[in-house]
Amino acid sequence: MMELAQNIELVQERIARACARAGRAPAEVTLVAVSKTFSAELVAKAYELGLRDFGENRVEEAQVKISNIKYQISNGRVGEWADSHPRITWHLVGHLQSRKAREALELFDVIHSVDSVKLAARLSRLCVEAGRVMPILLECNVSGEASKYGFRVTCAAERDAWLPQVEAMLALPGVRVEGLMTVAPVVADPQDARPYFRALSELRDHLRVRLPQSDWPHLSMGMTDDFEVAIEYGATLVRIGRAIFGERQ
Repeated sequence: MMELAQNIELVQERIARACARAGRAPAEVTLVAVSKTFSAELVAKAYELGLRDFGENRVEEAQVKISNIKYQISNGRVGEWADSHPRITWHLVGHLQSRKAREALELFDVIHSVDSVKLAARLSRLCVEAGRVMPILLECNVSGEASKYGFRVTCAAERDAWLPQVEAMLALPGVRVEGLMTVAPVVADPQDARPYFRALSELRDHLRVRLPQSDWPHLSMGMTDDFEVAIEYGATLVRIGRAIFGERQ
């Protein structure tokens, strides 16, 4: 518990320092603690230490874990939350298959990884059926890596060809497009990630002009090794796992 508390405090200090360098307020940046592969018990401890936003990569893992965490935090009352316990906001930060969309909607509050019009349309239909609105982010592959998911947007021509798809997703009922997400390439020096964070920031600025139907408030970018650089380019959601929970086994 002490080590976890120290890790959280250190990450929060790093966020604050990065915001100071960028002339931003720390409140503009949400720390999403990525808990994939870590136990429900450890996540519950992080909750006790003040974290309220958690990210998971896989629907299957989240189904079991979220149920267990609810049980622990609500003092054994399954499905209930004590009045004194603020709810967790669950973020899906990993790839989502269309066939898992229904389960994802039952578990998550925000989906960062919408990477096709087909998936957005599927989420839209399910949300309308359920009478809810789901905040979503559009995952963009700004590096051009073949291994990456996301809409490939690496140049002006690809960007302009993508705009009609974005416009179509903005018009879908039941989902609310709130911004963009990217996963930067793994680099030895965090400074080498700058071009990718800059590209996503500039893409968001372009969308604000061309498609003002959304305010485009969010940029989900930056992980343990590079989130300070991402904050300099406007990240509002940083996805931190290892720096909080330790190395994954």
